[in-house]
Amino acid sequence: MDLTAKNNWHKRDVFEVLSALGSGQNGLSEQEARERLLKQGRNVIPEIKPPGIFLIFLRQFQSPLIYILLAASLVVFLMGEAVDSLIIAFVLLFNAGMGTVQEGKSQNTLAALKKFTETGAVVVRGGEEMIVPDSEVVDGDVLILREGDKIPADARIIFSSSLKVDEASITGESEPVYKTADIMAGNSGHVVVADRMNMVFKGSHVVSGGGKAVVTATGLKTVIGGISKKIIGIDSEMPLKKNIRYLSRAIIIAVALISGLIFWGGVSMGKAAGEMFAVVVSLSVSIIPEGLPVVITLVLATGVWRMAKSNALVKRLQAVEALGQAKVIAVDKTGTITKNEMAVQKFFIAGKFFEVGGSGYVPKGEIKENGAAIEPLNHKEIILAGKIAAFCANARIKYSKEKKEWSAIGDPTEAALFVFSEKVGFSKEKIEKESPLVSEIPFNFENKYHATLHGNVEGSGFLTVVGAPETVVSLSGEIFDGQNFTRLNAEEKEKMENVVAEMSREGLRVLAFAVKKIPEKKLEQEDIADVCLVGFFGIKDTLRLEAVESIKKAKDAGIKVIMITGDHKITAAAIAREAGIYKEGDAVMTGRQIDEIDEKEFLGQLNSVSVFARVTPDHKLKIINAYKKQGDIIAMTGDGVNDAPSLVAADLGVAMGKIGTEVAKEASDIVLLDDNLSSVVAAIEEGRSIYKTIKKVTLYLFSTSLGEVLTVAGALFFGLPLPILASQIIWLNFVTDGFLVVALAMEPKESKLLNGGFKKPGKLIVDFLMLQRMAVMALPMALGALVLFLMHLGDGMDKARTAALTALAVFQWFNAWNCRSEKESVFGKGILGNKILIALTFVVIFLQGLAVYNPFMRKILHTVPLDLGDWMLIAATAFAIIIVEEVRKLIHRKISAI
Repeated sequence: MDLTAKNNWHKRDVFEVLSALGSGQNGLSEQEARERLLKQGRNVIPEIKPPGIFLIFLRQFQSPLIYILLAASLVVFLMGEAVDSLIIAFVLLFNAGMGTVQEGKSQNTLAALKKFTETGAVVVRGGEEMIVPDSEVVDGDVLILREGDKIPADARIIFSSSLKVDEASITGESEPVYKTADIMAGNSGHVVVADRMNMVFKGSHVVSGGGKAVVTATGLKTVIGGISKKIIGIDSEMPLKKNIRYLSRAIIIAVALISGLIFWGGVSMGKAAGEMFAVVVSLSVSIIPEGLPVVITLVLATGVWRMAKSNALVKRLQAVEALGQAKVIAVDKTGTITKNEMAVQKFFIAGKFFEVGGSGYVPKGEIKENGAAIEPLNHKEIILAGKIAAFCANARIKYSKEKKEWSAIGDPTEAALFVFSEKVGFSKEKIEKESPLVSEIPFNFENKYHATLHGNVEGSGFLTVVGAPETVVSLSGEIFDGQNFTRLNAEEKEKMENVVAEMSREGLRVLAFAVKKIPEKKLEQEDIADVCLVGFFGIKDTLRLEAVESIKKAKDAGIKVIMITGDHKITAAAIAREAGIYKEGDAVMTGRQIDEIDEKEFLGQLNSVSVFARVTPDHKLKIINAYKKQGDIIAMTGDGVNDAPSLVAADLGVAMGKIGTEVAKEASDIVLLDDNLSSVVAAIEEGRSIYKTIKKVTLYLFSTSLGEVLTVAGALFFGLPLPILASQIIWLNFVTDGFLVVALAMEPKESKLLNGGFKKPGKLIVDFLMLQRMAVMALPMALGALVLFLMHLGDGMDKARTAALTALAVFQWFNAWNCRSEKESVFGKGILGNKILIALTFVVIFLQGLAVYNPFMRKILHTVPLDLGDWMLIAATAFAIIIVEEVRKLIHRKISAI
């Protein structure tokens, strides 16, 4: 709901608004203001207290998988295995600690909203101007607005003197907006926030000019307040968290079924209930991948570290993996695709088009004609265009040594004209000394032009006019043809209209410029008549070249890129086409069109739209939720307050770090420190790598666990004694699995991850191919362990169990190498590709040696020494898992190649 439209302040005249608010031109009295403050409350966005560090720590345990492990730890402890119990508890505490540290780094979007809008306000009370804290502004207060002021509340303009306001962070409109006190046209229809030219909004700021406005809304009733309410009600869950939750449920069901069957089978075959209970508990602990939460955290933390090197700050660990699954990226135009730096990119004069090179506000760039660079000062017409631009530009640019970038001081459009004049070869300071300013008519909403009168050495004045094409052309009586001034007839006017139309189709904001010689005097509106039309400037927000390349990479990776912007339809489509987002046949949909169709029709058209223009925060939310509803993982980039709700609602929110508001940064999951969209593409690649790594460790843990389960189940089925004991299962789970799964988690990133589409993971992470591989790996593991157990049974039960235990350990060593790749051969992958795996393989070999030969460990694990022949037989048997998996990979490669 649009709270700002409730009373239709923009559709009512000034006197009616003042009367309805119980105010007047002299503002409220001090007494009335105090009473309203008590009644309405402070003009603040309520701050929700962020959760404390202890609550964040407890939240790390909110997982069915964690609940099972806590229960298993308790049961193992009650069985007398205190060390094993403590190991499980330590694993869980370590995981919770890592999650707490990472999550504790980012807190509270609403606190950022409050910070964003803190300012002081100049108000009129009792007919006198005074400064009051932003928080004490009330409905009916009359605000004095001056250049540079941050606006403290939503207000209706009651007087404007060339007032220009930057609302980009509120509405998404890239260009500052001229404000007027006039009633808005179209009383019968809805006027979106961005089109309310007679309203100003809390959190925006005055670029130039001045005025007065009466406050119509404060606190949560403002546009920003409405956004904060939306943020409170949004709940977004990372895809990986959902996957783990579903996987946890599947594990619970599997553990219950398998444990029940094995316990029943063992007792039915005469095994002691106590013994079977111990085995079932141990197997349950084995099936449950205790190391999975820690390993996933480790994998994600490694991805975060890699992303930090690409200038992307990851606030939530699971965010990187989520971006890897992204099927759609919704990008904001201003600040993401463009630099939010206006520049003259093209101009028309004397019947010819010229292109202007350079980037943003950097005062360097070539002037080109038909693609070839020219010397501008050798062309009379370009000199005239540069002089007019210099005369009409009141803005300046400055260079920051700290940031190593140029920025504008004043109106962005006038800054673009200033930079253009510098590129032509003019110095603003020098030219104003030679031709000082005599008089000026600033741009305003009614006139739609900016006029200046400069003196010269001959004593006559040089009038320049820059403004809206339709206005300047209508005021023109002559036209400049490159050499002379000729009459502007109907045919020439039609030609000029076609020029403007052509430039507009390219997404350029067109300004006409004209001149006239008049005596030096104070300018009046009647002086701006029968001027000589010289040409047209085409101004556009500078495109980020790296964004174009990044969009192409994203598309090559099978990801759809859409643009969501508050800008006008034509401008948005032109920028999207230039950036590679929009192609012929795509649809462009406006916020109004979204409102006019129902949800079913909107979902039906969704996939054909590549540009959403003139949208509000509500529209952005609707777009994000529509993609989520059809099952797409969507990432959203943004930098303004108006982006905050959609950043929170998206599966992954990405904010600009340099130009982004604090609100956007706090609402996001990832902050791009260099505002470079290429970091998003790097994150996509990292996310896909993380997903593949998670699959590898999941495959390893479950295949080894399944091998252990089949070993015990097989022994029970054939009426054999238990081949491994509870303590031995826990040893395998924590020592062998524990080290090697960490090594797999550190597996180097695969190549060509961005080539082609990405198969979205199922609910359980585990897909059919993984189940197939688990079976291929677990069967030889169980068969080998049982065969070796039987072969050594004649040497005593402890020797047989030692052989089975060691066989399972060696099977797992080899299996870790199998899991490095889904398709590639172990031998083709490169033995030295994962040095950590090599090192930890030697570690687990050493530890298994301790388990077999160290007297203390032998007593705990009920093992006996093995001779060299035993080891060779075990190694040869276990190598079968490599052979079987290599055969499967070969078959898979051949089938995939068909």
